[in-house]
Amino acid sequence: MKITGAGRAAEYSSLRSTRWLVTAGVSLLVLIFSYLSAVWTEHGQTTENAALRGADQVSDGELAAAAESLDNITVYSLALAVCLVALVGLVRRRPDLAFAGVAVIVLGQVITQGLKRFILPRPELVEVSGDFTQNSFPSGHTTIAMTVLFAVFIVVPYRWRGLAALVVLTWAIGIGAYTTTAKWHRFSDTLGADAVALLCGCLAAWWLTRRGSLGYGSGGPRRGRTVFAAVIAAFTALLLALGALLWGLPLLRDTDLSMPDPTRDYTAYLGAHALAAGFSGLTALIFWGLWHRLDTENKTAAQPSKAGAVQ
Repeated sequence: MKITGAGRAAEYSSLRSTRWLVTAGVSLLVLIFSYLSAVWTEHGQTTENAALRGADQVSDGELAAAAESLDNITVYSLALAVCLVALVGLVRRRPDLAFAGVAVIVLGQVITQGLKRFILPRPELVEVSGDFTQNSFPSGHTTIAMTVLFAVFIVVPYRWRGLAALVVLTWAIGIGAYTTTAKWHRFSDTLGADAVALLCGCLAAWWLTRRGSLGYGSGGPRRGRTVFAAVIAAFTALLLALGALLWGLPLLRDTDLSMPDPTRDYTAYLGAHALAAGFSGLTALIFWGLWHRLDTENKTAAQPSKAGAVQ
């Protein structure tokens, strides 16, 4: 029996369906690990408290840029983003895409705000005062930025995905880093938010795959998209390496970060800033990579040709 193009498309769709679930499971593990390691250990709280103190040394210009970007994320701007995502799906006459895109954003906030406000406590393992005692895990702003990015990936056609990434991806990556600059969040908050967003995005993509809404992307490789993805990947790798170095060396030297010290605190802040941007970049690239050569047009699976019949 000869396997047709439609059969190969079905097999490909099944493989991708498995990948969505595996990635969603890994995201859940990252969410749990980031919370337990950063919030429920003395070392985690001490390191991130030092990073918060170090953020006091950022320049007025950096602080103003961070505050402006974060202040632009409001209930109204979030509602506008949801409406635009839904509109793109409906204009394409694809209510399934509109539903999936909106669901990613809404579910992300339900999970994030529920965890932060009602479920996850922050134990007092080290002596701190003021805002340092408040639970801020996960970051709502980072969740918004990343889920909006993933929703855009879902609703736009394959041929426009690179342009959409160019417009939204760098903004989404920057939001997580800005939250550490403005002292709104710790690095672990952004990592947890990345995990929540990836979990929601993968669940939405899994649902679309299972209902047969995805197929092969039309057209050949796009060089501009490839170059942009390579630049983001290189930048992400650099940030992760820098963050690992800035946080790893004090750990190897058994540096005491519990006592305020301008140099050590600023180093901890720079590490948190780099890691927040780096992991947001990595999360975005993972989700984008899972969509490689996949489109929501679904021409291959939905309309197999006569030549594609099983023989």
